[in-house]
Amino acid sequence: MDGLASKSDHKITRVLFCGPHFSASHDYTKEYLQNYPFIQVDVVPLSDVTDVIANYHLCVVKNMRLNANVLSRANQMKLVMQFGVGLEGVDIDAATNCGIKVARIPGDVTGNAASCAEMAIYLMLGLLRKQNEMRIAIEQKRLGEPIGETLLGKTVFIMGLGDIGVELAKRLRPFGVKIIATKRSWASHSQASRQSSVKNGVINDLVDEKGCHENILEFACIADIVVCCLSLNKETAGIVNKSFLSSMRKGSLLVNIARGGLLDYEAVADYLESGHLGGLGIDVAWHEPFNPNDPILKFKNVLITPHVAGVTEHSYRSMAKVVGDVALQLHAGTPLAGIEFVN
Repeated sequence: MDGLASKSDHKITRVLFCGPHFSASHDYTKEYLQNYPFIQVDVVPLSDVTDVIANYHLCVVKNMRLNANVLSRANQMKLVMQFGVGLEGVDIDAATNCGIKVARIPGDVTGNAASCAEMAIYLMLGLLRKQNEMRIAIEQKRLGEPIGETLLGKTVFIMGLGDIGVELAKRLRPFGVKIIATKRSWASHSQASRQSSVKNGVINDLVDEKGCHENILEFACIADIVVCCLSLNKETAGIVNKSFLSSMRKGSLLVNIARGGLLDYEAVADYLESGHLGGLGIDVAWHEPFNPNDPILKFKNVLITPHVAGVTEHSYRSMAKVVGDVALQLHAGTPLAGIEFVN
């Protein structure tokens, strides 16, 4: 473990990035902190995190599973945070019991939500215009094929109108679509969301028809495109299951830019095989990195991207600044700002 922090260096605030994936997260954070030698940023293989976590004050979890056993070893840890919004890999109760704060970076203030919304539209358009079939047509020197479809006139169901869902609704408006959306509660928004709504128009004006969780099957019945923007938790895991897919219109499209675990893999594969599901666009998978030989990729109406919806220069520079600022605040002992605590 050469180059990693040692417990004896008490004047250094030590930041742990878990694992090598999403490399821009730690690269940009290191760059942001390069003039602050009292902040040390290390990237540790996932297999080694448990052995070294006791040496660190701030942990950026990425796709690491931080369970009670791992957290119990983090006896210097002040904060666990995500380079983004998803914290399903962190045992928040265990962190709380260990006296460790847990936080995410609000997506609507860094550009992460906007980046994810753009990716959702990219996947929608790729499915509607039959991206894979266009590639085959080019290889076969065929012109004027395939016949695609437009977003114009479609009904888009945004399942989970949080920060990403709101940004998606804003961007879909000019395409001439009908927007329907569900969320857990229409009564509560974060302060950032309220400010965004005031600036860009009342949130209700973005949606033609709104519902709650109990309306998802009803909304699936009338949508041409379903976009999953939900957080992954015990209530939402596998929510796109056989019952949901059978409620969708034959030939309708499914896009997931949130978490792979929202979709029941076997059900999705079956409904693609039967032709009931008209297309699948996913930026997140059931197991990551995704197996390039997975049978689901045999379908011409499946598009997959390598979990890059939020990975843009704008959003990653912004989030690296937040992580860097939090590390500096921890070192100075000042209140932590720019993040959203969950415990």
